This record gives sequence, structure tokens and C-alpha cells, in this order.
Amino acid sequence: MIKVAVVILNWNGKSFLQKFLPSVLQNIPEYAELFVADNNSSDDSIEFLKHNYPQVKLVINHQNGGYAKGYNDALKQIEAEYYVLLNSDIEVGSNWIEPIVDLMDNDHQIAACQPKILAYDNKQEFEYAGAGGGYIDKYGYPFCRGRIFQEIELDKNQYDEAVEVFWASGACMFVRADKYHELGGLDDDFFAHMEEIDFCWRAKNAGYKIYYQGTSVVYHVGGGTLHKSNPRKTFLNFRNNFFLLYKNLPSNRLVPIFFWRLVLDGVAGVKFLLDGSFKDSIAVLKAHFAFYRAIPKLKSKRKKLVQTRVSKVYQRNIVYEHFVKKITKFNSLDQQRFS
Repeated sequence: MIKVAVVILNWNGKSFLQKFLPSVLQNIPEYAELFVADNNSSDDSIEFLKHNYPQVKLVINHQNGGYAKGYNDALKQIEAEYYVLLNSDIEVGSNWIEPIVDLMDNDHQIAACQPKILAYDNKQEFEYAGAGGGYIDKYGYPFCRGRIFQEIELDKNQYDEAVEVFWASGACMFVRADKYHELGGLDDDFFAHMEEIDFCWRAKNAGYKIYYQGTSVVYHVGGGTLHKSNPRKTFLNFRNNFFLLYKNLPSNRLVPIFFWRLVLDGVAGVKFLLDGSFKDSIAVLKAHFAFYRAIPKLKSKRKKLVQTRVSKVYQRNIVYEHFVKKITKFNSLDQQRFS
């Protein structure tokens, strides 16, 4: 069994493979192997790989089940101690694997870990999808060290230390393989977006830790498959956020949190309308109805999980902190409120 399997999930991403595979191959240690799992691409990605990179191992998925199912199907076929779920639009830095593997080797309670994620087009600033490690507030809104909503911080080495976080970004997530399978992998029903937050929450409910290692650095383009301004992404983010809350919240917090989320999502829908984003406003409404239809299935999943009060949740409302109090940087938040 290999120690580290770096697995890139590809769907019609030949251009990204052409651009970013060389950096991955150049910076992969001897104990790691590179895989590309193809999600039933209709371009010539597979032919390109076979002709130009025969050393890369191919895993073929016969349907495009999205990010979650794509990785679940692929990782069933790969035996390793650690998986690295790596987006195809990422350039890796030198020595990006070793610091995280060393960290996880020394603490077997760490189920998943991410590196520092900077923007490919501006390497001095953090990237939206993960930045310096992920958190949620008490209402389930995700944010990161280095990114609160659309406010992106410059990297000034302020988040270089290894720390425990709430969630690790699926753009580049190191995960202990046995824990991945023990926890049931990613939830196929998410399709894409926030499935890694759900996975990390389930891991924390099971007693494991999620970490960020700032001495490992990668550079992410972001939005390669679905840009953050796309209404489809709005739909998935709002629907999936409700999915992960319903599955993972303790029973005594379920009703009050959902009440306030209905109010806050209503405000978000109105704001989209006022900003001229009619399709995003409709996407929020559709997300709610999709969640209501999914409740029977989610209830069955919830019964199989343990829900506990977990650590690294910001015990305030990040929406209020950002839009009313105008807080734009993670270090400006009350650090005593992370419990």
C-alpha cells in the first residue's frame, strides 16, 4: 500500500491538466503517487493523459456524479494511507506534501488537513475556497481565516502556524484513508459544494480533529467548473448548507438555528433582488424547496450519526459581524468566541 495518493478529479478539464499537472509531478515525493479520476469527460482528457503522462494512473468513473460521488467512486479503487483530494486548477508549491504528512503522522486523531491556499492569479492574497482554514458560525455560515464572505486578505504570514480548524477545503484536502471510509466518505447527495464541510463536521462529531498547516502552500484558480457568481452555485450553497445543518446539529439546537436561518436566508433573497440578481434570488427559493423535499432522506441519515457540541464554532453571527459591524479580517473577530 502506498503512503500518499494524490487524486485529481477531472471533468472536461484538459486545459487545467495541461497547465497544472507539471507542477504536481515536479513536487511529488517518492512515497506518493499521482492519480487522475475522470468523471466521464466528453473532451479528450483521457487521450491527452495517456499520450503525454503515462506515469499518471487513471481511474475511470462511468458517470459524472459530481465532486462527492466522483471521489467516492474513485477512492474505493485506491489503497493508500493518505488521500489528497486535489482540484485540477491548482499549482502546488515545493514541499507541499511533507509538512502535512508529518503533522498527521504525529497525531492520529487528525482526520483531515489542508494547506495554505493562495490565489493563483494573485499569489499575495488568499483564495476564496479555503484560504487559511475553514470555520462556521453558530448559524452554520462558513468562512475562513483570510476570507470573510467576499473580503479576501493579503497573505502577510499571519496564518502560517498549524492550528485546529472546523473544516478543511475540498480544493486541497489531505484525509486519512481509513477515516474517510469509516465515516462513509463524502455525501453523494451534495453533488458539489460544502460536502467537505459536512465530512469534517461528521469527523468532529466522531471525535476526530481537522487541521490547517500553513507551511504547506498551493495556488488555486477557483471557479474552474462553476463560478461563484453562477446561480447554480448559489442554489447548491444554500441547499447544501441546510443539508449539513440538518444532519449534524445537536437536537437542542436544530429548531432555533433553522428559525433564524429562514429569516436570514429571506434577507439574503431580498438583497439579491435589490442588487439586480433575480436568478440568485430564485435560486435561494429553489434551494429551500429542494431541502424540504429531501428531509425524509436526511432524517434517515441523521439517525445514523452522532450529533454533539463540537469545537471551533464561532459563537456569534458572522453575517452581523461582517455586514453590520464591518469586520473584514479574521483576526478582528473576538477570538474568545471560538469554542
